[in-house]
Amino acid sequence: MSVAQTGRWKARAAAIGAVLVTLTLPTVTATPASATTTAYDSTYYKNAIGKTGTSLKSSLHTIISSQSKISYDAVWNALKVTDQDPANSANVVLLYSGASRSKSLNGGDVGDWNREHVWAQSHGSFGTSAGPGTDLHHLRACDVQVNSTRGNKDWDTGGSPVSGASGSYTDSNSFEPRNADKGDVARMILYMAVRYEGDDAWADLEPNDSTTNGSAPFHGRLSVLKQWNEQDPPSAFEERRNDIIFNTYQGNRNPFIDHPEWVEAIW
Repeated sequence: MSVAQTGRWKARAAAIGAVLVTLTLPTVTATPASATTTAYDSTYYKNAIGKTGTSLKSSLHTIISSQSKISYDAVWNALKVTDQDPANSANVVLLYSGASRSKSLNGGDVGDWNREHVWAQSHGSFGTSAGPGTDLHHLRACDVQVNSTRGNKDWDTGGSPVSGASGSYTDSNSFEPRNADKGDVARMILYMAVRYEGDDAWADLEPNDSTTNGSAPFHGRLSVLKQWNEQDPPSAFEERRNDIIFNTYQGNRNPFIDHPEWVEAIW
């Protein structure tokens, strides 16, 4: 091979190599939720730190099962505190819409807000029992009509726009919340799956990848919920809620708000 040919070959190889590096960089740099540290790691979570998979899930279940339970009536006043609008202390922020509404408008009429079970009551048939039915870590203030539209549907993407909740969509068997609530929903669902393992009076709640779960104690779709956890990291609103529930009401925390990377570590 001549000197000129050798030079052209090296230049071509270098160009191809540069293209290949550029093409592979996104795969190399794509990572799950970044590992976090919290003030609770050496105390509340000390028996879970360093674990993964079923071992981590089991440890977290033991930790968060130490929980004070409240009545369904007491949930009304609790939500007025946990879901308070940071910009207006007289209002609550509604799930799925982000609307700010007067705390006094709690009830069942059009224009009111009510108590949304993010893990639908029928998925495991726990109703409003003190325990999963009143667990503030998955109960949120929500517009009455939007709550009715969501019903007991599983979680997935797509569908038609939801009236009264811009950015949310629904079809016959699934509901997609607006982007700002996607991670919140994912972390609430996965909290429930760790907290309620069938070793008490209620069913073993588990995520799966179905959108036709009906009254079975499952909620889907896990693959979508994992994406939402990555897409929408914990907000200051979520973190404040977690602290209030821990310090004022239930004495337990949602570990996926403190450590969103634990979703991938378990599932």
